[in-house]
Amino acid sequence: MSVPLHSAEGAPLSYLAVGLGWEPSPPSVDLGLDQRTAVTNRFDVNLAALLFSVDQLVDVVFYDHLASADGSVRHSGDDLTGEGLGDNETITIEIDRIAPSVSSVMFVVSSYTARPFTDIPNAYCHVTDASSQLEIARYALTGGPYTAFVVGKLVRTPQTWFFTGIGAGIEATHVAESVPYLSPYLP
Repeated sequence: MSVPLHSAEGAPLSYLAVGLGWEPSPPSVDLGLDQRTAVTNRFDVNLAALLFSVDQLVDVVFYDHLASADGSVRHSGDDLTGEGLGDNETITIEIDRIAPSVSSVMFVVSSYTARPFTDIPNAYCHVTDASSQLEIARYALTGGPYTAFVVGKLVRTPQTWFFTGIGAGIEATHVAESVPYLSPYLP
């Protein structure tokens, strides 16, 4: 699926948001287990944006690097629990500010605690026009046997930007581990 990023009136969209949400892990009984065990029993899902110039990775925005070098792509910060209503993590994109050398922006969700999405309740990711709140694409992540998910990408053409949905499950727990899986979707 490829969608031109235009309003209903034909004006180019300038501000997008990619949101990620999931429900927290069920409360666990304190059995005196060490901290490492406690971490593996919770769900920590992360959202990342990878900026490419053709097939070369030029920047990454994720929980440990909250903004692209040009400031056009920003991450809301790491959510370790999934608690609360609505999106738990959000990446916003100011399309007009993306560096001219960037030809695509890929979005990836990963389960940092290596829990497959079969275990993570009500996990989803969606892409919206941040100005109008119109949803462009939505993915239900729960149920897949993978630990990461390639959501889709923004693609620059001489005329406009497009969102192209990918929707592929992969095995990664950190954004760095996802990079080798992205080559089939580039440029």
